[in-house]
Amino acid sequence: MPPNIIMETIMKKFLPLLVLSTIFVTICSADMTRLEVGAGAWKQKPTGYISRADGNGVLDLSGTYNSLETETTEAYAWLLFKHPVPIIPNIRLEYVTITDSGKTTGKVGGMQIPGSAPTTLDTQEYDIIPYYNLLDNTFWTTIDLGIDAKVITTKAKVSPLFGFMGYTSQETVVTPLVYVRARVEIPMTGLGIESDVKYITFNGSTMYDIRAKIDYTFDFAVIEPGVEFGYRTQKLLVDDGLTQVDLDYSGFYAGVMLRF
Repeated sequence: MPPNIIMETIMKKFLPLLVLSTIFVTICSADMTRLEVGAGAWKQKPTGYISRADGNGVLDLSGTYNSLETETTEAYAWLLFKHPVPIIPNIRLEYVTITDSGKTTGKVGGMQIPGSAPTTLDTQEYDIIPYYNLLDNTFWTTIDLGIDAKVITTKAKVSPLFGFMGYTSQETVVTPLVYVRARVEIPMTGLGIESDVKYITFNGSTMYDIRAKIDYTFDFAVIEPGVEFGYRTQKLLVDDGLTQVDLDYSGFYAGVMLRF
């Protein structure tokens, strides 16, 4: 059989299959590859205290820090990238600021405070979350499981007071947490209900970061804008004999998002 006849026969038999396969892969890739970004404001109220007897931590504290429980509005942002390669985890990145003000007594940096010194704790958190889909919009339900590397940078500033010259320090720690996310989309409405939990407990210390939200996505052709409203709470508990920490940052948040 001449080569041109062979090629013609192959094209007649396999071209329709190739076209259908290409369409199928394109549809699947469009459904499985996703980019989402969001940003907004978190109105949270810090509560709690830090008490140390060993002169360590961000305050180099041998004394007590108490929050004044002053409500602040903080910025947050997030990015989610999902791809169709099964063995490679998807990625979610998050950022949030936390500001707390209070009073410190005792010693900081080896210096005695003559009274209660005004103190601010400015924190930036970066969450790096590789995760896998256990369910991927199966019957409108998504469940993700992963590990969160939470990078926390805290700058502490203790103001001068009656001969005390003041104290400033900065500390960065990385804490691994288990990450679980669940989402349900309500068909034909654009509404979604979502919650995620980051959690770890070890040697008497517990940290968690929990969010629950409802969002609405506008159904446009390529870029889908949306809005989100939710509640977020972060908690840090430590009690090892020398150190006691009980800090809570909780409040409502609202933001905008884009889905590609």
